[in-house]
Amino acid sequence: MATATPVHTPRVNQITGKIISGAMQVHSLLGPGLLESAYQACLQHELSKRGLNVAGQVGLPVVYDGEKIELGYRIDLIVENVVIVEVKCVEAIHPVHQAQLLSYMRLSGIGVGLLINFHVLHLREGIKRMVDGRDWEK
Repeated sequence: MATATPVHTPRVNQITGKIISGAMQVHSLLGPGLLESAYQACLQHELSKRGLNVAGQVGLPVVYDGEKIELGYRIDLIVENVVIVEVKCVEAIHPVHQAQLLSYMRLSGIGVGLLINFHVLHLREGIKRMVDGRDWEK
C-alpha cells in the first residue's frame, strides 16, 4: 500500500485559514449588528491571541507621479505582512467593496486580501478572498 505524499499548503493559505477561523470565532461571540470598528478590534485581538502578527488601521499613501500623497486611506488589518483584511458590516458586498480591497492590495504590494462582512447570519456567506499577482504563492 502506497503512502500518500503530504500536501504542503503555502504559508499564506495557512494564514488566511487562521484569519477565517478567528473571524468565525468573533462572529459566533458577537453576532451581526455591531459597528465595523468593533469587529475589527475584536478580530485583531483574536488573531494576536492566535500568535499572528497583526497591524490595525495602517496608513496607506497613494504614490502618484513619484510622490507619496497622504490621503487618509487606512487598511483595517495587515496580518503577517502578507494578507490584508478589510472588515465590513453591510447588507451585501458590492463591487465597490471588492474594488477598494483590490486598490489597497495594489497600493500596498500585498497580493492577498480577505473581505469579511460581519453583517450576515452565517459568516461563511460574508467572506471573499481576493488574489492579485503571484505573492500568494509565498
